[in-house]
Amino acid sequence: MDRFVDQRLKALQQKLGVKADGILGPVTLTALERAVAGTEGTEAHGDFSMIVSQSGLEQLIRFEISTPQNYHRKLDHPIWPGGGSGITIGVGYDLGFNSPQQLQRDWSGRLTDHHVKLLRGVTGLRGAEARAALWRVRNVLVPFDAAQQVFYTSTLPRYARLTRRTYPQLHRLPADAQAMLLSLVYNRGSRLSGSRRREMKAIKDKVVRQDLPGIADEMLAMQRLWNKTELPGLYRRRGAEADLVRKADRSYLWPELIYI
Repeated sequence: MDRFVDQRLKALQQKLGVKADGILGPVTLTALERAVAGTEGTEAHGDFSMIVSQSGLEQLIRFEISTPQNYHRKLDHPIWPGGGSGITIGVGYDLGFNSPQQLQRDWSGRLTDHHVKLLRGVTGLRGAEARAALWRVRNVLVPFDAAQQVFYTSTLPRYARLTRRTYPQLHRLPADAQAMLLSLVYNRGSRLSGSRRREMKAIKDKVVRQDLPGIADEMLAMQRLWNKTELPGLYRRRGAEADLVRKADRSYLWPELIYI
């Protein structure tokens, strides 16, 4: 982005009362839509897939990177998280589940051409194959600013659409519950077939019935898939998602709601 355009966007974000990060993502767009509507309590109008809470979106980011400080210490180079994951960069951007073409669209201009080319060579690799290939891209640097830009402007809207297609009635759920379903699909993808996906499939009917305790129970049941010692992060993540879903039926102030 042009430096002067970036400055103007940050100044506008300050006036809107959102984080002045220079990213024209869902948070800023929601604030702009409300400002245009002219009434604080008015819902945003536009082409969006779901409504999540600000706290739920922040929780998703914490699941992926913990804190910006942790990102700078441990995550600004490609990692392999373990299990069936691919090599991962940025805010949970799993190269095992992205095509070379998608990678090019998302990261071209944000990383060097050479680094994008190296990363294209490991797209589609998962599990042991990804682990074996990590050395090929270990020197690639992924700045936090670039990671945020891709997350908010590309992968988050894409996964919101994917989550809505997977659970078409999720818009009837409270914002915290929508955020945690987004977190689930962001982490596990959208496939509902197979023995390792039975809980994700069962959630679909519970979304239709707006059964928050039932959705939470299925999230907890997924903990069977990960060894608590070997992959504690995923084990805890399902528990935290379930807990937020159980408490999702609460009152929300309008600034809490983000349209994606």
